[in-house]
Amino acid sequence: MVRPYTVTAGRTSAGPRGAQCDLIALVSLDSAAPDGPDDTGLGPEHRSIIELCRAETQTVAELAAGIQVPVGVVRVLLGDLLELGCVKVSSPVPPARLPAETILREVIDGLRAL
Repeated sequence: MVRPYTVTAGRTSAGPRGAQCDLIALVSLDSAAPDGPDDTGLGPEHRSIIELCRAETQTVAELAAGIQVPVGVVRVLLGDLLELGCVKVSSPVPPARLPAETILREVIDGLRAL
């Protein structure tokens, strides 16, 4: 087992771009991601994140579970990958921007009436 501070080189924050990585943020692979083993200096955890995202879009929590490291470590690693342009992180829609429940119920009732 490798200590988390070893994986992150002692860093505890994800940097300015990695700050947007909350637990349910969606992480997808970018076209700049390496296809296979490379010499860009990416660690094995970075490569594991890339491989998980290559299969399908993942949340930050799913990535942490997939590579079996704490979420804080995943956020730091995602900050590195964001700076390299290997991944894209999109935040989920905030609840304030979702349609009201009454509108959704009216749509459902209208569809049932058809």
